[in-house]
Amino acid sequence: MNLLALRNESTPINGSDAAVELDGTSGSPLRSAVSRAVARYLTDMDDHANGDLFALLMAEVEAPMLAEVMRHCEGKQVRAAEVLGINRATLRKKLRQYGLA
Repeated sequence: MNLLALRNESTPINGSDAAVELDGTSGSPLRSAVSRAVARYLTDMDDHANGDLFALLMAEVEAPMLAEVMRHCEGKQVRAAEVLGINRATLRKKLRQYGLA
């Protein structure tokens, strides 16, 4: 599924922005999947979380997202940067950061 299809799938029928509940039950399928994964992680870690959940989550989501967008754009960084809505230099930096360059 491409990003446009995912975005269209999460668009509310009435065309308005849906409110996001704290439990992650409304919104896109991606949002719900992330919410369930974070809840499971926190439950599994109990009181032993190491305090860098934000960095961990960003790395776990950002790296495969970049890889998939690059695959979808057939390795064309200019196009991938447009799809992602980021500057090409930022894309190059992130690709190097995750060993995808």
